[in-house]
Amino acid sequence: MIRLKTEEEIKSMKEGGKILISILAELKKRTKPGISSLELNKFAEELIAKYQAKPSFKGYTTSENKFPFPTALCVSLNEEIVHGIPSENKIIKENDLVSLDLGIQFKGLFTDAAVSFFVGNPPLKIKKLIDVTKKALDIGIKKAFPGNKIGDISWAVQKFIEGSGFSVIKNLCGHGVGFQVHEEPLVCNIGSPNTGEEIKVGMTFTIEPMVSLGSGEIKILENGWTAITKDRSLSCHFEKTIAITSRGPLILT
Repeated sequence: MIRLKTEEEIKSMKEGGKILISILAELKKRTKPGISSLELNKFAEELIAKYQAKPSFKGYTTSENKFPFPTALCVSLNEEIVHGIPSENKIIKENDLVSLDLGIQFKGLFTDAAVSFFVGNPPLKIKKLIDVTKKALDIGIKKAFPGNKIGDISWAVQKFIEGSGFSVIKNLCGHGVGFQVHEEPLVCNIGSPNTGEEIKVGMTFTIEPMVSLGSGEIKILENGWTAITKDRSLSCHFEKTIAITSRGPLILT
């Protein structure tokens, strides 16, 4: 069941979202060759505590995966799409494509966001991959108006990505967020117009295009969490939390 949020709850989520994007901006500055992903996670946890928030992902479990996610931050490199687990042995290098994914709980409400960037000067193909993924997110957000359907978002994202010569990552979706880390509805990056749930005022959810240079097929690593591209091609991920208002989408992160 989709649980709509009040204006006051959305206001609190926007406060949390502002904290979240400021933390991600600081993490991006720290992401340089030689730093371990575990150091980035430590810094993320320190910042979350400083803002009197709580990490969303640390200790999180699902019905499919009983092993709790061990860190606050997801650091996914190159062929890793999402849910990359930080480690002292996972060192950032020049020419890595890095995705940072973070969720926090603030005033009892959850927000979620992700950014991707290249360490160094990206080749044109990788720059285009990043630009297309980022623009696909903007295109999806523009479809998030009351009266439209979730499938309108999915179709717009898919059409743009595939029309740009890249593959949509299959089987991974955006989702409702707010009262819980993951809620209904699912907001996938593949779909058809005028299908799925009707978009209503008070909905809060993430849109998160995930794009591959290869086929878009995925594989889950033995840790049960990390999704990688099956063909080991580079992938990119951007995510924002939005709220639906009577005037249209409001970006919370």
